[in-house]
Amino acid sequence: MSMNDPLGDMLTRIRNAQKAKRKIVECPHSRLHESVCNVLRDEGYIRGYTVETAENNKKFMEIQLKYAEGEGVIREIDRISTPGRRVYTSVKDMPRFYNGLGILVVSTPHGVLPDYKARAANVGGEILCRVF
Repeated sequence: MSMNDPLGDMLTRIRNAQKAKRKIVECPHSRLHESVCNVLRDEGYIRGYTVETAENNKKFMEIQLKYAEGEGVIREIDRISTPGRRVYTSVKDMPRFYNGLGILVVSTPHGVLPDYKARAANVGGEILCRVF
C-alpha cells in the first residue's frame, strides 16, 4: 500500500508514541523528515534522532522523544499543509502560533526553518506543521 502523506505519518507516529510514553519511535527516512527532526531537536521538542540502515538497504530514523516531569514535551503537533491542500505564506502574512509560544515549521528556499527564523531571514514558504 502506498503512503500519500509521509510527513503526516511521521508526525502521527511521534504523537502516538508520546501518548504511549515510548522513548523511541521509528519512521522511514527522507531528507524532509530529517530536516523537520533537525528543527524539532534544535527547538528542544525531541532529544535527537539517528539514521539507521536495515538489512534490505532501506534507511529509517529512530527519534528519541523528550519528557519533562512524566509528561511529553510536545503537547500538540499538527500537519498544516497536506498533499491535497498546500498552504503557502509570505513573511507579512505568516501567523503566530500560540502567540509565539509554539512554532510553525516552514519549508523555505533557505531550507526547513522555524517561523521566527524564516521571519528573520525575510522568506516565506510552505507551512508544514505546527508544534506546541
